[in-house]
Amino acid sequence: MFQQKPNFFSLFKNDTKTGKQPDYRGTIGLPDGTQMEIAAWLRKDKNGNTYMSGQMSEPRQARDHAEPEPKQAEAGGDDGFLDDLPF
Repeated sequence: MFQQKPNFFSLFKNDTKTGKQPDYRGTIGLPDGTQMEIAAWLRKDKNGNTYMSGQMSEPRQARDHAEPEPKQAEAGGDDGFLDDLPF
């Protein structure tokens, strides 16, 4: 994977966009040297002005190898505590 210099980014047009996929994708180098993926969507405000809305995430390779996040307890559901503790 290409390493961005800290505080720099690159965006490329997503020519194969389908559905809600971003219009642009790229990478950004954070000041500490961490590499992140960025995605941007073209939007229009209420006055018809075009702007970009974006999101930053861990690189896909890091996400694919990450441990799954623990499930959050649902409201009124299992709170994760064991009911059969002897005290």
